[in-house]
Amino acid sequence: MIRGIERRKIFWDDDDRQDLFERLDDLLPKTRTACYAWAFLDNHAHFLLRSGPGGLAMLMRRLLSGYAGKFNHRHKRHGQLFQNRYKSIVCQEDAYLKQLVAYIHLNPLRAKIVTVIDDLVGYPYCGHGSLAGIEPVPWQDTRYVLRQFGPTENEARRCYLEYVAKTAGLGRQPELVGGVVERRLRGWGQVGKIKRKGMKRAKGDRRILGDGGFIEKVVSDSRESFDTRYALQREGWDFDRILDRAGAVCGVTPEQVLSGGRQRSRSMARALTCYWAVRRLGLPSIEMARRFGISTAAVSKAIERGESLAADKKINLDS
Repeated sequence: MIRGIERRKIFWDDDDRQDLFERLDDLLPKTRTACYAWAFLDNHAHFLLRSGPGGLAMLMRRLLSGYAGKFNHRHKRHGQLFQNRYKSIVCQEDAYLKQLVAYIHLNPLRAKIVTVIDDLVGYPYCGHGSLAGIEPVPWQDTRYVLRQFGPTENEARRCYLEYVAKTAGLGRQPELVGGVVERRLRGWGQVGKIKRKGMKRAKGDRRILGDGGFIEKVVSDSRESFDTRYALQREGWDFDRILDRAGAVCGVTPEQVLSGGRQRSRSMARALTCYWAVRRLGLPSIEMARRFGISTAAVSKAIERGESLAADKKINLDS
């Protein structure tokens, strides 16, 4: 969920909506992110995504920074557009996918952008029409969602529309966007414990929506990632040491890596440094951008290249 600062509008006109639409068309395939549901409102937007191998943060950083820059330029404004960081909820798919798809696609009706549910299929900035077969959206994975509703396309569309109509009477359902369910379920206390042990920043404002077993798995995965970062820091790994390691692997000095240049060896060393520093050590991408004098979007691309390089060449950080 993304929201305008002080609940101000993030879309002033359809040109703004089309700009975000086109950015999604570009970035979702590039980051191998699946989109199952989406809706643009005036001051916020909702998405149901399955993140790609690069993670959600990389996609959202590129999406929102690009959009905000273009928005400010078009409307001759300055300053922050979005309210803090986007809010993300980790969701258990088999239990909540249908509910979340319907909930997100009913947003324009709840916001009174459309007045009756039959008009929802005609609202162009929501994924409902695509699932109903009215207006296909190239970056929306309708096939996967429809398979949850029926064995054939026609039957699935009919069942989907019936499900959305029935769900419309449930109102806002605050438990689906972080609240009642997540704190009531077994395992939420463990998330609090992890935050108190130093993972507050890593967790951010993320929530977990699922049963006790699902919550425990997410918590366990988060703890493992945190423990790995802590172990590396305890062993003395920092940016400079990672830079030395990447340079040694690629046959260049740290000074050559930092000085830029398009030589393959330097480019590879920068990519490995960004990947190890951000993904393994947990350093922020903005620090990599400052160190190398590049944009955060370029850092995101470098992380992707570094991950592929490390996997292809079987290069490890600590060996």
